[in-house]
This record gives sequence, structure tokens and C-alpha cells, in this order.
Amino acid sequence: MGNRYQDRHQYFDELVETSTAFYVDYLRRFIPVAEGTRVLEVGCGEGGNLLPFALIGCEVTGVDFSARKIENARNYFQVNGAEGAFFCADFFDFPVQDEPFDVVLVHDVMEHIAPGDKGRFLDRIRAFLAPDGVAFLAFPAWQMPFGGHQQTCSRKVLRVLPWIHLLPKPLYRGILRLFKDTEGHIEELMDIRRSRMTVEQFEKLCRVKGCEVLDRTLWLINPHYKAKFGVRPIRLRLGMDRIPYLRNWFSTSCWYVVTI
Repeated sequence: MGNRYQDRHQYFDELVETSTAFYVDYLRRFIPVAEGTRVLEVGCGEGGNLLPFALIGCEVTGVDFSARKIENARNYFQVNGAEGAFFCADFFDFPVQDEPFDVVLVHDVMEHIAPGDKGRFLDRIRAFLAPDGVAFLAFPAWQMPFGGHQQTCSRKVLRVLPWIHLLPKPLYRGILRLFKDTEGHIEELMDIRRSRMTVEQFEKLCRVKGCEVLDRTLWLINPHYKAKFGVRPIRLRLGMDRIPYLRNWFSTSCWYVVTI
């Protein structure tokens, strides 16, 4: 389960599979996605989400603060015969482009943005979007079994422990140290604990910033799990997606399409 976070090419390939199967057609419900569509991904990593868009002729741009991931993205795109522009930068400092984007992708990033910066983050997305453009934001609900990203730990015993991120902070940190996770990674997980995101928090943020939610899809079984584990995606249904707070315990991925 954790090897994919060290094997970056495997991780890239899984993202490509998920984006091909789900993201392109999902976004076509709200905006034309075809040759010439301008797509920006914030926190693009190695660019796996962007490759399917590039292969159908979209003009894709990726931004990530990891120089290693940006280098991988450029290499992987070259190997796949695809074109894309990739920049190593903090999105808050990334220059606004001369030509706006039709789509901005923000996948598994919101839960990493500090609480006080989340509103400013949406303002930055607005600066890059075309007037009729849309943003696709996805994040794991904080209370779901692995909402703390403990599946990225180096020790297998930590990777398979659900809900440990909900323990009191000193106990959570103590367990991570007990199983000898690295201090750097422990601090990263504690940052996620501080920056956590729930359905209610995100929708309140959208209201405060004047964003219109065009669609909300909550997933009981994350579509990305099909590529990772071979399991069929399942939406959160039977009214569970409408029950505040409780739905966070069952939403492995929360998808939103918004105008900002």
C-alpha cells in the first residue's frame, strides 16, 4: 500500500488511469474539454492527472513546490509524447498568466492548505480562471478512516491503521514516534491534522468567498481506489450525503465543481 508513494512512476500511472476514466468526462458535464482547452493543476505532482487532458489536445500547465516532482513530470510527459508546461513554485507566488484557464484542478490539496490561507487560496484560483471557467476541487473528508494521510507512512503497521489521526494530538504523535516514522513525515502529518477539511468547512468557505457550487459528489469508495486496489467506485447515497458531519466519516473523496 505504501510502495506507490516511493515508486513515483507507479503513482503517476495510477493517476493517469483515474483521470482518464473519471475526471475528463466528469468535467465535460460542466464545460467543453477538447483540443485547445486550457487546464491548470495546482499541486500537480508528477502530472498524472494532467496527461489525459494533454493527450486530447488540451493546453496543460502544472504547478508544484517540489522540484523533484516537477522534474519527473517533465520526464514522464516526454516519454509519453505529450506537451505540458510545469513550474516549481508556491502557488501563492506563481505569476498570474496572460491567458486565463478554462479549468483549474485542485486534487488532494485543500487539506494541506493552512486554515488561515484557505480563503486566500480560492482568491488565487479566481485570478487564474476565465470568466466562464470552472474549478474542480477534491479532498478526503477529515473523519474518514484515512483522512490523516497515514497511508503514506513508511511503516506498514501505520499505513493500515484507520482513524488514528483522530486521536488527541499528543497520543497521535506518540504513536507515530513509537513506530519510528521519520520526524519530517510526522510534522507533515501534524500539519494535515491542523489543516484538515470537512464538507461543512469547504461549503462554508465557498459561501464566504461567493463561489457557486455546480456539483457535489461524495464517494464512499473513492474512484482512485479502482486504480490502486481494483475496487469499484461507489457514491455515498441513501441520503447519507445530506447528513451534516456524519457524512464526513464515510466520504473517502469529496468532489466539487465550482465557479469562483
